[in-house]
Amino acid sequence: MITIKEISSKNELKEFVKFPFKIYKDSKYWVPPIIKQELETFNKDVNPIFKDAEARFFLAYKNNEIVGRVAAIINWLEVKKQDQKKMRFGWFDFIDDLEVSKALLEKVEEIGKENNLEYCEGPVGFSNLDKVGVLTEGFDQLSTMITWYNHPYYINHYKSHGYTEEKEYIENFFPFKNVKPEFFAKVQDLIKRRYQLRSLAFTKTEEVMPYADKMFDLFNKSYSSLSSFVEITDIQKAYFKKKFISFVNPEYIKFVVDKNDELIAFSIVMPSFARALQEAKGKLFPFGFLKLLKAKKESKDVVFYLIGVLPEYQNKGVTAIIFDEYYKVFKEKGIQNCIRTPELADNKAIHQIWKHFNPKTNKRRFTLRKDL
Repeated sequence: MITIKEISSKNELKEFVKFPFKIYKDSKYWVPPIIKQELETFNKDVNPIFKDAEARFFLAYKNNEIVGRVAAIINWLEVKKQDQKKMRFGWFDFIDDLEVSKALLEKVEEIGKENNLEYCEGPVGFSNLDKVGVLTEGFDQLSTMITWYNHPYYINHYKSHGYTEEKEYIENFFPFKNVKPEFFAKVQDLIKRRYQLRSLAFTKTEEVMPYADKMFDLFNKSYSSLSSFVEITDIQKAYFKKKFISFVNPEYIKFVVDKNDELIAFSIVMPSFARALQEAKGKLFPFGFLKLLKAKKESKDVVFYLIGVLPEYQNKGVTAIIFDEYYKVFKEKGIQNCIRTPELADNKAIHQIWKHFNPKTNKRRFTLRKDL
């Protein structure tokens, strides 16, 4: 018999966060989260998303043992401002038992119906800066800090319970040796002169911060046309600055500004923390912090996290300026592999950016939907 329990205590929330450590303990490809950071994500007093969203967390038990988990999420900005009557769910993990996954999804669906929502979609987080999608290809590929990993049986559970594929995301990588400066080195200088642009380079995190709010504003403008987009609010900006910027080498943050010093493009690249996180096993102390710090300084793999260009500057070659800056930094640091995070398969504009680097698709993932 499967029992579903809504969690209500800090200890239960910690059990919720730590459940995947159990079912992926023997996986070479799963990358654990930082437990402390994950708990803060679910803390209403820490994460400002809860001013515009709500979440309920459930654990599934069988024979008094935890066998599954799910977060049921409603983003009210999405529901009320965008008229997307979506019941979100994420952090969905379970043993290979159809009754377990069914019971958890039924709880999500029940909440959706209670709130007069029209459909469920997941796995997704609270916003576009959270993890997304169930992995369907690439189970033998190392995950990243900012993606979910799952066992191959997950997709069969979704489909068995009446869920159909909604949005497809692809992930790619390319060796740095594929990057040929002749594709952008000369043209970037022309683009700068034609549109009176200049690039900004940083060596200290505090140099980035004055531009961070403008970066999120640009993010909202450049991604607003995507079907999955939910705007980042002003109050969320400070939270995301604290959560993400500290993990990024300042040399890996690139901005392009116009003649009035207004931000028109940005890119954030992160060192790969995957191996360090596996070694840290979810804990920053006593040694996890040192492992992450070492990866930040020494990782030869980098992850392209975000890239955004103001709509009026798209298709004008502005990314050549960004790539020229990265080429110089990556060459100096001896970077070997460039990894891209999940991108919507139908986002043709973003795929065009990478075409000269001969990228290889190594993972696919989907969100799935069920009408209520």
